[in-house]
Amino acid sequence: PDIRREFILANIKPRDIASEEQFDPLVKMVEAGMGFVPNSMGTMAHMNQLPFVFSALFATIMGADAKVLFRGMLDTLPDQENQEDNLDPELLQLIAYCVSLSSGCLYCQAHTSHSAHRIESARFEARFSNILNCEEADCYSQAEKSAIQLALAAGRTPNEVSDDHFAAFRKYFTERQQAQILGVISIFGFLNRWNDTNGTALEEKPLLFAEEMLSSSGWSLGKHGF
Repeated sequence: PDIRREFILANIKPRDIASEEQFDPLVKMVEAGMGFVPNSMGTMAHMNQLPFVFSALFATIMGADAKVLFRGMLDTLPDQENQEDNLDPELLQLIAYCVSLSSGCLYCQAHTSHSAHRIESARFEARFSNILNCEEADCYSQAEKSAIQLALAAGRTPNEVSDDHFAAFRKYFTERQQAQILGVISIFGFLNRWNDTNGTALEEKPLLFAEEMLSSSGWSLGKHGF
């Protein structure tokens, strides 16, 4: 039968990694294991080292020997592109906090807020207390507001990211920066599930910090006590 499928463009257009020599080792490895190359790797490839490192993480979780993987990777990993596009670490921690806030992971909320405070303490209280009211707050740029709203929507289940979120988001960030933000959102999807499922005990320093700085906004230790 003639089956016609309508393809919807991804929010971040994948990079054509099959046409770029720097990705040849990755393409061959993935095709050997899966029979095809997932489009998601093309999206990751806007940060050109990310699909290599992600593949190593996934393979390790599935039982591969990481020592062997990393030994081989050193010879094939491309140099990092466009380092000047790396986003401010405080913004990345803010995004990670937003995802964790939406998902309900108290452990990661404590970690990300503590890390952000270590990077930028002067603006911490205003920026972290106004997240859910970011549209009206004057402590964020329009670019930051678009990233916060995207991260909050992405952290919910089911995912609530819409075309409108990305329409606003694209105005301010390059494709590499969009991929970096999506990477932060996604790695904290992993960490939120890991620590919430496991009930990981929260360490003393982030615990004391969260009790002082986040309790007024409803944070509690929950399942993460000793």
